[in-house]
Amino acid sequence: MLMAHPAVLDDLLDRYETLRLLNPEDSEVRRLEDVSYTLCVATCTSDVDAAVIAARLRLPGARPQDDSAAA
Repeated sequence: MLMAHPAVLDDLLDRYETLRLLNPEDSEVRRLEDVSYTLCVATCTSDVDAAVIAARLRLPGARPQDDSAAA
């Protein structure tokens, strides 16, 4: 299985979290959908919430036993 580079995952997480905080306008909603899809593909998941958790666990310093991302 191919694994996304941690820098790519970090960038995707940053963009995802930023877009989620913005007021939803047509172009922003589309960008959020694009980033969500890319995050799912990069983490081999089909749900954006699972993708966020998987991406966070693959970042440097993440601890496998740390389930705080799931909360």
